[in-house]
Amino acid sequence: MQSLTEHVNEIAWDMSGEMFFLTTGNGTVEVLAYPSLRALDTLTAHTAGCYCIAIDPLGRYFAVGSADSLVSLWDIKEMLCVQTFTKLEWPVRTISFNHTGEYIASASEDLFIDIANVETGRSVHQIPCRAAMNSVEWNPKCNLLAYAGDDKNKYQTDEDYIFKEIFTVPSLNFSEIT
Repeated sequence: MQSLTEHVNEIAWDMSGEMFFLTTGNGTVEVLAYPSLRALDTLTAHTAGCYCIAIDPLGRYFAVGSADSLVSLWDIKEMLCVQTFTKLEWPVRTISFNHTGEYIASASEDLFIDIANVETGRSVHQIPCRAAMNSVEWNPKCNLLAYAGDDKNKYQTDEDYIFKEIFTVPSLNFSEIT
């Protein structure tokens, strides 16, 4: 494997475990074969640093969040960008697909978490937040989204913090938000 000269922000495996993805500070995604770590592709994904990456649970797509405030959706077989999500206005810190791969949650310093339909790219729901979010993660079996941000204060216990940051999405039959 060649040595990377770029700053690596986040890493992910594809569902087969045969491809390894690295997001870089120069806006690219490096795709490596495993176990050889041979470079398969370098994708120019964004105009600014790529901060986060998530693999869809069905293995169809991967998504990349960037400092340019965009989330790009990539076809994993073709290595082509097929969709862009544009609701956030600050650098994207975290992204996660729900258990069916139908929805993606993304968050930043905006005071909401955006949930969008993967196929249409349209926002279907927004969860208000009190602070910038550092992490969002869907439950692997149901529409339950956990998230954590910058706003824990000295009066909250760890238990209070965890339980306050869980959002249950009972049906995800939201009317589309424009």
